[in-house]
Amino acid sequence: MTDRIGDSLSRRDWLRAGGAALIVPALARPALSQGQPDVIRIGHLTPRTGFLGPLGEFAVQAAQLAVEEINAAGGINGRRIELLAEDSVNPQTASAKAERMIQRDRVACIVGEINSASALAISQVAQREKVLFVNTGANSDALRGSDCKRFMFHVEAQNTMMVRAAGRALLEQGLIKGKKVYALTADYAFGHDLLKQAKKFMSANEATIAGEDLIPTELTDFSPFLLKIRQGRPDLVICNLAGAQITNFLKQYSEFGLPYPVAGFGFDTALAWGAGQGNFLGTWPVIWHHLIDAPSAQRFVAAFRAKYKRPPENQGWGDYTAMKVVAQSMIELKATESIKVVEHLEKGAKFNISKGREGYFRSWDHELMQEMYAITALPADAIKNPYDIFKSTGAIPGANESLEVVATTRDENACTFPA
Repeated sequence: MTDRIGDSLSRRDWLRAGGAALIVPALARPALSQGQPDVIRIGHLTPRTGFLGPLGEFAVQAAQLAVEEINAAGGINGRRIELLAEDSVNPQTASAKAERMIQRDRVACIVGEINSASALAISQVAQREKVLFVNTGANSDALRGSDCKRFMFHVEAQNTMMVRAAGRALLEQGLIKGKKVYALTADYAFGHDLLKQAKKFMSANEATIAGEDLIPTELTDFSPFLLKIRQGRPDLVICNLAGAQITNFLKQYSEFGLPYPVAGFGFDTALAWGAGQGNFLGTWPVIWHHLIDAPSAQRFVAAFRAKYKRPPENQGWGDYTAMKVVAQSMIELKATESIKVVEHLEKGAKFNISKGREGYFRSWDHELMQEMYAITALPADAIKNPYDIFKSTGAIPGANESLEVVATTRDENACTFPA
């Protein structure tokens, strides 16, 4: 069932105000003009069930909050947003729902997704229909390279950025150079791509992959793999898992009492909270966290806490930020057509993204250039509440570095947009 958010009035009230609740979004559809509907529909697709469901819950809540804030501030040039939110489930379902949202519901754009394969499926529909899609959670480098699409933009960081952010912290801790590493990897598109980028980093920094396993996404019992790790006696265990896989792994790793340091190259803070105090271990990359000392970040945290009684985590940040970016762009352009928003973003428009520095999208691969962070678990005796269970590096890249230094170059990840 579709959730419609952002319209506190009844449909009858809206009709009295004048206009049906349809929005004409894309290329070859009319520009804004007097007499058009009062509602702008935005589609939101993300996993709300399965192993990525815990992250999807934060995504939906944050998107709802963003829409409420935008509407309370006057909407998009006086027009309210109506959010159509659905569970993307899997790539086939994501594709079908994206097509329905565009063709039947006439959404102005689609925001969301976490699964890389589903993001690719949505992007193919969006490209064919010439409708903007803002990816908020899928990390695969291929989505910014071989599978890039002109109508797809990425608020979420690519895998290479995640690997290099965590890698900086691990190098400083002396856990990479000359070390023997055991890798556990989620057996789907995201995991395969993350392992590929991790191996590049390890090779460049003189580490050896001494063992590796692909983990089915539905697996819940890690004991066979923990026994292999015990036998392998690595210097570092790298966790290239996703969603609830990470929570289950950390809990079981703690129960086994293995002494080897743990780290990961892909992460969401909700997974640390899910593991619980005393079970969260190691060093991990994040695109955002609720302790960032920036005024806009803390306003977002306060608003989310007030509404949902817990702090937001980085997936929620992604969907919240994407909604704000879309709305700001449409307000500045005084238009909702996707091609105009695409051109606006490609020209280097800058946005407050609840961090220390503004972000912008690169024109050639549509990746958001932004600060990142690496977090490390606090010892149990330093934890004072269920959420503040880690310490963070400063922003990566640092204040005196280009935001692009941890991202891929054109030579590393070439993107050619389809016509």
